[in-house]
Amino acid sequence: MPDKTSRFKCKGKELLHFMGCSTFSQYTVVSKYSVVAITNKAPLEKACLLGCGLTTGYGAATKTANVQEGDTVAIFGLGAVGLAIVQGAVARKAGKIIAIDTNDGKERWAKQFGATDFINPTKLDKDTSIVAKLVEMTDGGLDHTFDCTGNVNVMRQALEACHKGWGVSTIIGVAAAGKEISTRPFQLVTGRRMAGVRIWWCQGSLRTSRPR
Repeated sequence: MPDKTSRFKCKGKELLHFMGCSTFSQYTVVSKYSVVAITNKAPLEKACLLGCGLTTGYGAATKTANVQEGDTVAIFGLGAVGLAIVQGAVARKAGKIIAIDTNDGKERWAKQFGATDFINPTKLDKDTSIVAKLVEMTDGGLDHTFDCTGNVNVMRQALEACHKGWGVSTIIGVAAAGKEISTRPFQLVTGRRMAGVRIWWCQGSLRTSRPR
């Protein structure tokens, strides 16, 4: 909770609130900042997506990264968050939206959501890295990359696929505890940047950004 306390106990032992919500609990207590009123006309099977996946991904593209018309974008990992980033990039009229996943079954979904290209990095020629492939496809590198995998090796690839001078890599995937990202300092010295994001992608989040 915001006041550093917990409202949960199990057999006398204090439990912590995961991400402030503990949504897998049958009952929960949350901060007022985690509650958003919605109309009873909203179908719950769609409204539930606003709690994390949609807002995190869509907001990462439209708010945090602020993708602009004509930008080149690559998304690593095509779960709910990754597909929401595709939607955000489409809304911002990105020029090329490259969806990347090791599951070929995700291609159909990526294209349906608006991706212009799909790459399965495990299907590339042995001598072609995903970074080299992306740089080739975008004439030097991407304006924006997004990691939704939580894999630190993929995070490095996302950074190094950015264009020198201005490319920005936004990290959304949560890595395992203790994992660290490794890359050459030259990747940053040459103007690439790395940013991070979670669901709170704008002041007030859903409170101020949901349709009225």
